[in-house]
Amino acid sequence: MDETERQPLADGSLLAAIDLGSNSFHLIIARVEHGEIRPVQALAEKVQLGAGLEHGVLSPEAIERGLECLSRFAQLLETIAVERIRVVGTHALRAAANRYAFTRAAARILGTRVDVIYGREEARLVYLGVAHTLADDAQSRLVIDIGGGSTEFIIGQRFEPLRMESLQMGCVSYAETWFPEGRISAERYRRAYDRARLQVFRIRHAYHASHWEECVGASGTLQAIETILAQNAWCASGIDKNGLSELERRLLQYNSVDDIDVPGLAPARRNVIVPGVAITSALFDVLGITHMRTSKGALREGVIYDLVGRLTHEDVRERSVTALMLRHAVDAATADIVERRARLLYTATRKAWQLTVQDWDLLHWAARTHEIGMSIAHKHFNRHSAYLLRNTDLPGFSQEEQEQLALLALLHRGKLRLELLADVPAAELPRLQYLVCIVRLATCFKYVEQLEQLPDFSILASERALTLEFPEGWLAQHPLTARELECEQEMLGRLDLALSIS
Repeated sequence: MDETERQPLADGSLLAAIDLGSNSFHLIIARVEHGEIRPVQALAEKVQLGAGLEHGVLSPEAIERGLECLSRFAQLLETIAVERIRVVGTHALRAAANRYAFTRAAARILGTRVDVIYGREEARLVYLGVAHTLADDAQSRLVIDIGGGSTEFIIGQRFEPLRMESLQMGCVSYAETWFPEGRISAERYRRAYDRARLQVFRIRHAYHASHWEECVGASGTLQAIETILAQNAWCASGIDKNGLSELERRLLQYNSVDDIDVPGLAPARRNVIVPGVAITSALFDVLGITHMRTSKGALREGVIYDLVGRLTHEDVRERSVTALMLRHAVDAATADIVERRARLLYTATRKAWQLTVQDWDLLHWAARTHEIGMSIAHKHFNRHSAYLLRNTDLPGFSQEEQEQLALLALLHRGKLRLELLADVPAAELPRLQYLVCIVRLATCFKYVEQLEQLPDFSILASERALTLEFPEGWLAQHPLTARELECEQEMLGRLDLALSIS
């Protein structure tokens, strides 16, 4: 069976997801039972990765805390197939200039890559996790997730998110900014509230109560607030404004987070509960929320359900690429030609170059999208394609996937400028060079095949070399293609890849 074919998920199959949040790391392991997903193990540790983010750089101490946590998580993953594990990083890793120092080490510990995701992708996955815990009714809902470094807003119906936004405000970042060293005062609280109100104000028209029928909270912070309100009988169920006001009044009686003693508040939540309440109060006031229920479904559950889709041919990334092609009127016939040639080259080289199914996915999407920049201008269209791929919201894609897809589009033609690969981590560089080689060669033939059937030709790959053998006389009859391949010999040589043509 072809390596790129996914196997169906049999009953008893185990899947795992890890959410590397700015405040806490969460692990969930689930089992497939009669077509449904049943959680069997869940762990959470307060790591506060975001608290170690100083001037855009993760501190060594924060990295060490995170890696120690993942070493403990790794023990539970030993019996799960690596392709059935997905690890996602959120705001702290998005913002960290040195995120690779953490993600590469984390990947070695866990045996699988770490996907840092954009804010709107985080919002999509949060909604997916929440939607699977709620009744499958037709009413519209606003889902809010207050994380350590960002807050996600999603309006959707059933399992479909319709509108998504991510704002850079969270309980850990607000604690660091407005309540340094855990000091509490009415003035500090007011500043935090006002800042949150200002940030939410710019999305108020799209997310106001007039656009949805139910509000659902989906984070540890909001669940903690609900627990406190219920235990103190300040709200019959969920969260409402009166309960929030009472909790706010009680918290402002203290001068330090270490002194907070409110029934229902877990000790681990003391340092983030005050900024969490300030943000929540601002959301209620600006968006017209009168009542919020909470859901135990969150990002990690969303990752599990998204992973199921990827493993059973319901990959949302395919929908994203198809929509992108339609939006930019891509010539589907040309994309098909490039994809077929990329598939041929991938199949011939995957063992010698140790390429994976994930590498094929990237090549497949690169072949489909490399010409989207034509919708802007034919001149330098590869640059336009790269810009669009890097900056368009593509549901399902991680930040690194979009960056690598953009790089393949940029480098698929023209002069191969090595400085464009300068930021690629050393461990990733050989693999990406191989993918660049395949995409460049696949696009060499697209104009030939629009006019005639390309003949069978042999492909032989070794570690840093590739040989293409064409039928006798074919290259002489196609001097333009022969010239392009000669140019590729020089270009690929810059990557220390030897291309032989005969």
